Amino acid sequence: MIRKRFLFTGRVQHVGFRWRARKASNMFHCTGWCRNNPDGSVTMELQGTRIQIDLVILAIRACKRIRIRNMITTLQEPIPEESDFTPVY
Repeated sequence: MIRKRFLFTGRVQHVGFRWRARKASNMFHCTGWCRNNPDGSVTMELQGTRIQIDLVILAIRACKRIRIRNMITTLQEPIPEESDFTPVY
């Protein structure tokens, strides 16, 4: 089990990014959260296996409205008690 924090830039707000992230996270059994940032970027944390996290990212990228220009990834400490994925509105 690993946890990664992502910072996405590009066309990532007002395109269903958080909805898509939640749907993909549930589909691939990842936990975490996602939020829009004031500068137009999106921050997301995902927790699961490396393969599960990769599948969530691929599913987000598959959305034609979303255009990720840059993705910065950092490892985080896992949160064992986390049980779902929560988009922050």
